[in-house]
Amino acid sequence: MNNRTRIKAILNYKDYDRMPVVHFGFWSDTLDKWCEQGHLSLEESGKNWGDAKPIDKTIGDKLGFDFNWYNTFSPDISIRPVFKREVLQVHEDGSREVRNYCGNIELEKDGAGSIPAEIDHLLKNRQSWEEYFLPKLKFTEDRIYKSLVNTSQRMLPLLDGGLEYLKNEQRSEHVGLYCGSLFGNIRNWLGVEGLSYLYIDDEKLFDEIIDTVGELSFKCVETVLSTGAKFDFGHFWEDICFKNGPLVNPSVFESKVGPHYKRITVLLNQNGIDIVSLDCDGLIDALIPTWLNNGVNTMFPIEVGTWNASIQPWREKYGRQLRGVGGMNKTAFARDYAAIDAEIERLKPLVELGGYIPCPDHRIPPDAKWENVQYYCEKFRRAFSQS
Repeated sequence: MNNRTRIKAILNYKDYDRMPVVHFGFWSDTLDKWCEQGHLSLEESGKNWGDAKPIDKTIGDKLGFDFNWYNTFSPDISIRPVFKREVLQVHEDGSREVRNYCGNIELEKDGAGSIPAEIDHLLKNRQSWEEYFLPKLKFTEDRIYKSLVNTSQRMLPLLDGGLEYLKNEQRSEHVGLYCGSLFGNIRNWLGVEGLSYLYIDDEKLFDEIIDTVGELSFKCVETVLSTGAKFDFGHFWEDICFKNGPLVNPSVFESKVGPHYKRITVLLNQNGIDIVSLDCDGLIDALIPTWLNNGVNTMFPIEVGTWNASIQPWREKYGRQLRGVGGMNKTAFARDYAAIDAEIERLKPLVELGGYIPCPDHRIPPDAKWENVQYYCEKFRRAFSQS
């Protein structure tokens, strides 16, 4: 079996030869540290890395991973063009107020590894929506045809070898189709507070923004599928939860956003794509019913976090319709071999549930030890072989 056939077998509860060793990328600081330690070349540093790019494959091979789950063909389904980065003010301590790619003003600090603090948002009301954002959300075919296809060898423009690659059903590499962000990007543009107030202050505009984003996502997915390209799964990104739960009222999410998921997942199913995964960090439990009821059936990356997320209670509640990729506690990489052994033992009964592929629950962080990650890959491969 190859990685494509393994994924399809595992997530559809069929026989397979072994569990693939999967990851979800690295922090840039992690790769930089491993370069300094001599494990990687300077070419393999964080500034050159990206999900499923050739360098990602090279690094994964050195560690012992089979692939990065997040290998998707990604049409440009967001504001286009993005806003130009602009330094608005420099403070005495060297920190900077900067206009970012989605129009927000952020506070940047040198050496800070966390997400910058948001100071203000350009999108506030109908005037700013119609002037700055709506024109950037029009569908054009170059959103699709100028996008690149990632392969283990190189990145191909869709119309220069990429489409032929995606049509090749004999390829061994899995490739998903990115279907957009139906609410997460909107949260980025408005901020959590602005988004919450907008629903109360101007529900008509709230609906219009969601419907505009949903229509653009559907049109992009429809156009890609019309080319005859073949995909192994569909994929959405949201990141609309934190450690205590959703950043949106679940009933509002169900009524306003749910129908857009349904429309897109029906289209995916009609084109033979039966696995649809979704990337949402945090405690996602309250939003799972909306996703499942509207065709999203694979949760990713199942962050263990302080809330101990796991596929097991979800499977008990929702049955075999819910699949998962993720849920491996990556903090074991910072400890020792015994911690990794214990984590693999913890994963064994979860794997036995079927429809589940363990994967470090998010980017591998800088405290991860190179030799521990290598040990995990080797031990995992032996532990979950069916032969």
